[in-house]
Amino acid sequence: MQLMIQTFHKYSGNEGDRFTLSKPELKELLVTELGNYLGNAQDKEAVDKVMGDLDSNNDGEVDFTEFIILVGALTVACNDFFQDQKDKQEKKKEKRLQ
Repeated sequence: MQLMIQTFHKYSGNEGDRFTLSKPELKELLVTELGNYLGNAQDKEAVDKVMGDLDSNNDGEVDFTEFIILVGALTVACNDFFQDQKDKQEKKKEKRLQ
C-alpha cells in the first residue's frame, strides 16, 4: 500500500493540485511506472481513454481514489493472465503424461 501511495504522490502535484494527477502527470506515471502493463501508454488516444475512464467526477484530473481503481483493475487483469498461463502449462503437462 505504501508503494502505491508513494508512486501516486511522486507524480501528483508536479503541476497544479498536489493531490491529483493532471493528464500530463498521469501520462508520465503510466509510461514510467506501468508501461509494461498498459501496452502503448505513449499513445495519446490511449492516455485520453484511461483518463476518461478514471476521471469519474469529470474534473479533468485523477485523484487517489480514481487512481486506485486503475491499480485494482490492472491487478485483476494480471491475475487473470497469470492464471490462464498456469492453466495452459498444467494442460500441456497432463498431455505429456498421457
